[in-house]
Amino acid sequence: MSDSVTALAGDTRFFGHPKGLQTLFLTEMWERMSYYGMRGLLVLFMTAAITEGGLELPTETAFAIYGLYTASVYFMGLPGGWIADRLTGSQKAIWFGGIIIMCGHIVLAIPSHSTFFIGLIMVVLGTGLLKPNISAVVGQLYSAEDERRDAGYALYYMGINIGSLIGYTVCGLLAQRVGWHWGFGAAAVGMAFGLLHFRFTNKNLQGAGEKPAAPLSPQGQETGWLIIALFLAVTALVTSLMLNGTVIIDPVALARQTAIFLSILFFAYYFWIYFTGNLAPIEKKGMWALLLVCIASTCFWSGFEQAGSSLNLFGQDLTDRRIFGFEIPTTWLQNANPFFIIMLTPFFAALWVNLGKKLATPAYGLKCAVGLMIMGIGFVVMIFAAQAAADGKVAVFWLVLTYFLHTVGELTLSPIALSAISKLSPERFVGQLMGLFIFTYSLGSIIASLFAGSYDSENIAGMPALFMRIATFSIGTGAVVFLVGMLTKGWEKDVEAGKVSPDDL
Repeated sequence: MSDSVTALAGDTRFFGHPKGLQTLFLTEMWERMSYYGMRGLLVLFMTAAITEGGLELPTETAFAIYGLYTASVYFMGLPGGWIADRLTGSQKAIWFGGIIIMCGHIVLAIPSHSTFFIGLIMVVLGTGLLKPNISAVVGQLYSAEDERRDAGYALYYMGINIGSLIGYTVCGLLAQRVGWHWGFGAAAVGMAFGLLHFRFTNKNLQGAGEKPAAPLSPQGQETGWLIIALFLAVTALVTSLMLNGTVIIDPVALARQTAIFLSILFFAYYFWIYFTGNLAPIEKKGMWALLLVCIASTCFWSGFEQAGSSLNLFGQDLTDRRIFGFEIPTTWLQNANPFFIIMLTPFFAALWVNLGKKLATPAYGLKCAVGLMIMGIGFVVMIFAAQAAADGKVAVFWLVLTYFLHTVGELTLSPIALSAISKLSPERFVGQLMGLFIFTYSLGSIIASLFAGSYDSENIAGMPALFMRIATFSIGTGAVVFLVGMLTKGWEKDVEAGKVSPDDL
């Protein structure tokens, strides 16, 4: 055990946890404030009329750009983690990632439509550096034997949701009352707070994440930096050509092609591990069980990510947001998800513990299937809401109930899926399979944009059909995953117990 981990083991200065957790908690809280605050405005700004300061893009185009943005944020976490592990160390990745994010929000705050996409690209690149590495450093605060680890992550997750509450509230209010770019500017200020806190308190980390976990040789580092420089140069060149009109990109077509590419890439990498990883028969069973979890996760996020696209516009255009004479900003409706997470997380934690004590813990695939179907039921609610909207704006209750069901689905699926990856993966492939699982967020986000593309607030009569398609897709896929999960639950138990059945001999 290293000296830093030994010192952290006796550190209980932050609610019984190492003081370094406070550094990461508040840094991530402010970063998530900036991320969710800006994300809540994105589709609203892109679809707003030019006279209102927006881009006045067609909804299908705006949703495609939103999907490409959210998918890219998750996807860039893979190279971001590699850069920290091989070149810079996590602390430097967090610091420079935060600076790039802040600069991206500053660019978005400039009242010029020509710089909008530059700001988005910068936020994507910065988040790819910061997000995976700050989560990794949380784990480095604890030794393998430290029982505080799970509780530490739960506390850290609370900071994420507090940050999103602040972001939706502050950025949404400024955007609606003052102007869009003031909302984007507030996101930059939030990230600046996070950077300042990290800079002045990172000594609390006591060296955790300070150095690369598996540094490359000097020659390998030169090659790595050269590849990064070439990637940035190509990105800058394509962006420049796009802005001056030399290269024309159809976001909708690009989103479709990206969904196909990401799907092929996911399955190719997954089965590359399966067929070339020298896996034992019991490990292959675990891989099939994990594939079921990954499919459920992809489908879940393809519905859940409607929050920033179709449900966001439904809240703006077709929901009566007046409460006691005050019209709440559209983005405030998205506060329902982090609020319900904060309220319901202790309940779900107690639920799984009590089920475990009674030896009635459902298999991972079954839990994920139930979470997916609960999220789908949220869209059944939206079918009725869309039908009611034909007679005028509907009550806020419909969206709040939908977000409640989505949150219940998230708490049923998301932490369970993460646990499944850590427990069922072959030990030598845990990191790669965790990266592939995060990949499902990216794939789900791009699929979500394609679903949302048929949203048209001018055609209310056709809106129930949109939500019906998403509900059918989610509940139907969840039912299939549940049935298959009934077959694989025995495999999960074998893998967890480390047993080999007679069929494996």
